This record gives sequence, C-alpha cells and structure tokens, in this order.
Amino acid sequence: MISVEDREKIRRAYFIENMSQRRIAREMGYSRKTVRKAIESAEPERYVLRKARPSPVLGPYKARIDELLAENEQMPRKQRYTSHRIYKDIEAQEYRGSESTVRGYIAKQRGKRKREVYIPLEFDPGTDGQVDWGEGIVIIAGERVTAQLFLMRLCYSRKLFVMAFPTQKQESFFEGHVRAFHHFRGVPCCISYDNLKAAVLRILEGRNRQEQEKFIVFRSHYLFESRFCTPGQGHEKGRVEKGVGFSRRNFLVPIPEVASFEELNAHLLAACQADDLRCVDRQEVAIGEAWEMEKPHLLPLPEWDFECCVTRSVKLNPYSQVEFETNRYSVPADQAYRNLVIKAYPFRIDVLYLDDVIASHPRCYDRKQDILDPLHYLPLLEQRPGAFEHAKPIRHWRKEWPPVYERLLEHLRAQWSDGRGVREFVRILALHRDYPADLVTQAVGQALEYGCAHADSVELCLRQLTDPQPLLFPIDLTEWPELVGVGARSPDLHCYDQLLERV
Repeated sequence: MISVEDREKIRRAYFIENMSQRRIAREMGYSRKTVRKAIESAEPERYVLRKARPSPVLGPYKARIDELLAENEQMPRKQRYTSHRIYKDIEAQEYRGSESTVRGYIAKQRGKRKREVYIPLEFDPGTDGQVDWGEGIVIIAGERVTAQLFLMRLCYSRKLFVMAFPTQKQESFFEGHVRAFHHFRGVPCCISYDNLKAAVLRILEGRNRQEQEKFIVFRSHYLFESRFCTPGQGHEKGRVEKGVGFSRRNFLVPIPEVASFEELNAHLLAACQADDLRCVDRQEVAIGEAWEMEKPHLLPLPEWDFECCVTRSVKLNPYSQVEFETNRYSVPADQAYRNLVIKAYPFRIDVLYLDDVIASHPRCYDRKQDILDPLHYLPLLEQRPGAFEHAKPIRHWRKEWPPVYERLLEHLRAQWSDGRGVREFVRILALHRDYPADLVTQAVGQALEYGCAHADSVELCLRQLTDPQPLLFPIDLTEWPELVGVGARSPDLHCYDQLLERV
C-alpha cells in the first residue's frame, strides 16, 4: 500500500502534468497496477484480510467461546458471561494465552451482530409514568448494606423520584408510589411496570395479566391505569431504566454514610430536587420547568393516602409478645389482650387492639429476633421486683442507660432492701413514657444531688425542668377591699399565746 502523499503525487503527475502511467511507474518506482489504482481513486485502499491468520494458542478454544456467546443471548441481561468470565472458563480448560487475546476475539465476534434499534418515543404531559426497582450500596450505621431503590419517572418532564427500602416487598412498593405522588403533586394517568410480583400474580397470554388483588385496590384508590412490559423487554420503559443507572452514579457516588434509612431517603429526595435544574439533551427547558407545565395534567391526589401495610391477626404469647415473619415484638403488659392485629409498614410495626395502636416498633428484617421495649414490662416488674436482675428487656436497656441510673439504683437498694427500692426505681423508669430520656436523666441527677432520690422527687424535678418559671397572674381585689392588705403585713402571733394559757 502507498501513502496518501504518494497517491496525490501520482494523480497530479497524470492529470496535471499529463505524464503517462508507464513514465510515472518508472520514475516513482511503483508498479503500473498501483499507479492505475491511484489514478482511479484518491481514497486510500482499506486493508482486507483475505485469509484468517493462524492462532495456534486460541484456535482450539474459539468454538467454546462462540458457544458461550450464543448462550448469552438466552440468559438474563444482568447475568450474562463477561469477557473475563469466558477467559476464566477456557483457562480452566488449559488455555495458556493472554486475556487480551480472548477479549479481542470476543469484541470481533460481537461486532458481527446487528445492533438492536428502537423507535424514539414522545409523551404528552401527565399521561405516562414508569416504575422500576434498582439496587445501590450504602453504609447505614457503619454497616455496608444493599439498599433497594424504588424509582418513578414522569415521561414528559423526566422528573425523577428515588426512595430506598430494605426490601422490595409489596408494602414498600406501595409506599414508594405514595411518596412519589406527593413529590410530583399528582398522579400520572398510566404507569408502566415490569411483571413484578408486587403487582402481577400470573402472566397470561399476550399482554393479559392476572393482577394482585391488593394492587387493584391500590390502583383504584389513585385511579391510574397500569401497563406491563413484555417479559424481558425492559426497553419498553427505557426512561426509568436509564434513571436507575443515573441515580446510582449521581446520587450514590461517593457511597453515602448515614445513620438510618430516614437520613438516606432525605439525601435521595434532596438529590431528586436538585436534578430539576438539569436540562436533558434535546429538551428545550430544564426538568423542573417541564414539570411545572406537566403538573396541571396530572390526576389529583385523593383526600387521604392509601395505607401501605400488611395486616395480620396475631395472638399474644405468654411473654407479652406477638410474632410476625419469625420475629417477636413486645406489647405493654398492662394491655395484654389475647387477640391483636399487626400492621406491618416498610419501616415500622404497629400492634392494635380494636382500632387503638397499643405498641409500635421499628420493623426488623432479620430472622428470629426479639424486639423488646423495656417500658412494656415495667408494670410486671413493679409487681415482681425479684425478676429485675434477669429481665431480658432491662438487661439490654441497662447496657445503654446513663451511669447515673446505676447510682440511683444502688442508692434506692441501700435505702430499701426489701424490694421497695427496685419498685421505686421501676416507677422512675416509667417516667420515660411521658418525658424525653435526656430530661429524665437530668432530673435523676438533680434528685441525687438534692439527697432526695425517689420517684416523687424525680417527677418534681422533671416538672421544674419542663416548666421552670410558673406564671403568676395578679388578682383583682377591687370588689373585696378588706383583702387588699392580706399578705402585706406581718401576722399577729400573740393569739397563739392563748393556747398556752389554757394549758
């Protein structure tokens, strides 16, 4: 092959200087065939490999690589063989070549496939939204956690909502919707989904689905329509699919370190609000401006939110606990009704008797755990002070409570050794029901300092802390002038001498 500079010289000699092909070939040292090709086209010739190069090392393994690439077409997109995984596969079969050679061959084979193409879509304001789940790594309370990310995106404005949950359970699915609707200040007319179990019970022929009964109730409450994608065709809701990767790269990098899911979701909501300032490629206005135009076309929110929980009837066990998903949650001992109802929300568990919530706990997603509130067992401990040292809820609480509580307990036991000291201490612990923990701790310290450490004095200190200066209003005595001087002059104590005379 000749350079483009020499090709230009040949063409100039032939077309400008009128030299013959024979003379050009003789003077420039090229064959007449090369000269003729240069005259026919100014474009340089592309190198074409006419015969495959021998590859003695990789050659015996090419059939296996082609087999794995063909198998990839039938596998889920996120669980396919990577180039590195294919390299490891053939390495186990005694391949001794480099990984880069394998990668080069795979790239060449993939380049032979036709690219999948799609039709560009356009949406009207308020008509469509899309929902999807994703995953993201976060650090919560010092522990590395895989959070489940619920995403909803409005198709017209591209406004995004992201919320993190511990799981993808149905109650989390519904809660994500409710928070998203409030974030958008309305409900899109139609929402597209994958065939996720929270909404679809069974996939029928074509686009028909047997939907979960509770999902139908939820949809009826907000009056939107649902559309389910063809299995394996996630591109049918491509805007939210892209949103999963976008939010993971932009909202979770660097990895957030937070104390709770509540703090994480506050971070994600702030990131979604900041994203309103972004202008999407080929969109004339920013996301927030497009949303303002879309908002009037959204369906209005109902008067009250859907209750996003699972409801179960439960029975109280002998330890004043109810069980849900292998975990046991405590109930106040003085409200130990036999038949109760549990409402399991994404982040909390409520225990109800009739319509009254008698206990509430953070929801636990581990297995076979006891979630105990020590305040629930104080009525029993007041009756049975001998169980104090071995009571499991108190032992766990004791690891965390302030050292001043130990001083108070020691003082009360020294003062009353017959169990009354423990009862008095339990009465003081019961003040946690009505006052913040830091105030109770402060009141205990004051009572010990005053030398009157018992339940009544601690409660008095608490009242002084919560209302340090009671308001005194002047009394109008215009109608009772005889009372005006009361309290203004010293009392006459001579009248008491009469009592001494009679004795």
